[in-house]
Amino acid sequence: MTSPEAKPGVLLERPSPAVAVVRLNRPEVRNALDLAVRKELAGIFWTLAEDAELRAVVLTGDARSFAAGADIQDMSRIDAVEMYHRHTERLWGAVGDCPVPVIAAVNGYALGGGLELAMHADIIVAGGGAKFGQPEVNVGIMPGAGGTQRLTRAVGKFRAMYLCLTGQIIDAEEAYRMGLVSVLTEDTDVVDRALQIAGRIAQLPPIAVAQIKEVILAGPDAPLSTALALERKAVQLLFATRDKQEGMQAFLDGRKPQFTGS
Repeated sequence: MTSPEAKPGVLLERPSPAVAVVRLNRPEVRNALDLAVRKELAGIFWTLAEDAELRAVVLTGDARSFAAGADIQDMSRIDAVEMYHRHTERLWGAVGDCPVPVIAAVNGYALGGGLELAMHADIIVAGGGAKFGQPEVNVGIMPGAGGTQRLTRAVGKFRAMYLCLTGQIIDAEEAYRMGLVSVLTEDTDVVDRALQIAGRIAQLPPIAVAQIKEVILAGPDAPLSTALALERKAVQLLFATRDKQEGMQAFLDGRKPQFTGS
């Protein structure tokens, strides 16, 4: 486990070789995402992407906030040219492009950049007290890290328009009903539930998991016929894996499979 002294903005924990926990650690500003934290977060995810033992990542904050958005103090000081040169899309991409499933465990506020960060994950587990929203319009800007696009793909045009145009903050139950949250649980159980899901994924065949993630992410932006072709090719690839043979034989033998990622 990385110590708070060494990593004040982001903590990296490894409860097992197969599972990593990445924890935002700026409680004094509700885990606001300044540039330093985004760089640190990206660096951790780039490193994790090269870890052959890794099977799932849990991304979380603390009991009060997942991430309350961008650091307004930081944003208020920069102009358009500096904003351009930051190329923060590359930093966000480190999370969205993670080759293994990422599970966002959300307590408290996930607002603005915090909601956008959660939407870079593959599964969102939220506590009943969580709050979600894209309130950027209230300070004269708009979502800029995928909030208009990922939100629309998650909940549809009309709900995304409502949230982005009004800056309305919604509770976890409403977010769950509109399809933004995968699993709704008690506030005290959020991280444990996310770890349970990560542990379950870690026991499954890694190549199959990777192909499922890849096809689900690529499919919505392709014509249906193309997306279905991607799906077929992925299935055909899996028939060449040892894990396919092991999984099916274990099913026939009535035993637990031992997947190796080969």
